[in-house]
Amino acid sequence: MLFSQPQKKRTLLVAATALALFSAAAAFSQQHAKAKTAPPAVREQLMPFAPGETLSYRVEWSMFSSAAAVQLVVPERRDLFGFPTWHFRAQAHTQSPVRSLFTIDDQFDSYTDANTLESRQYETHLDEMGRKTNQVLHLVPTGQVSKAPGPSVVVAPGTRDPLGAFYALRGVEWGRTPEFHTPVYDGRDLYEMRVQREAPSETVKVDTGSFNTSRLSIRVFQHDKEVSAIHFIVWLANDAAHTPVQIDAELPFGSLRAELTSVSR
Repeated sequence: MLFSQPQKKRTLLVAATALALFSAAAAFSQQHAKAKTAPPAVREQLMPFAPGETLSYRVEWSMFSSAAAVQLVVPERRDLFGFPTWHFRAQAHTQSPVRSLFTIDDQFDSYTDANTLESRQYETHLDEMGRKTNQVLHLVPTGQVSKAPGPSVVVAPGTRDPLGAFYALRGVEWGRTPEFHTPVYDGRDLYEMRVQREAPSETVKVDTGSFNTSRLSIRVFQHDKEVSAIHFIVWLANDAAHTPVQIDAELPFGSLRAELTSVSR
């Protein structure tokens, strides 16, 4: 799922996870209004989901119609080092028979500022082919002081992590905003995500039913040059929750599709 870190032999689920995480992209560019007096307090941005929401997806790859399972969860709203944050979680697991080839059980956690939608903390917990790695990153926008213990990563204001960027897409008023750009840091590289609404109304049928959706195209750039081998299409339901119904990903090693299989709120 997201911002994919393509490597020569990237495993299936890292891609699947990348697609949901990275699907990423955009949403509310942070605004920095300057005034002669003290700046006004930043208001919390309203989002179309609540703690407890769980979205489950079936991932198709190559000839396998059920290569992996991905689950997106909003576990809580919480205070993190003095910041009001959304806690987002993505879990990805390969399924039989692919699991006999690639045993992958990955988890990603994003703590996204409820006011600015900037990433405050991004965690990756990877268990791939018997190798486990864990990383916790504290992101600090330029000009701010870190409140978290330990080292931090200084990023540009408005920077999101892949999972936070994916959830932020659901808060965009696409009827008024045909395109969004946002910086995204995946723990290793900084990208620019450019998201454009290509169609305001398309019918998409998945296991959970038929949905009227908006189709979003997501492209990835580095140093103003498009990473042409990576492209995502996300279909968001035109409902109150802006539920992600389907995600297609074109990646250097092939195509993936994630389809919504269940919703719990």
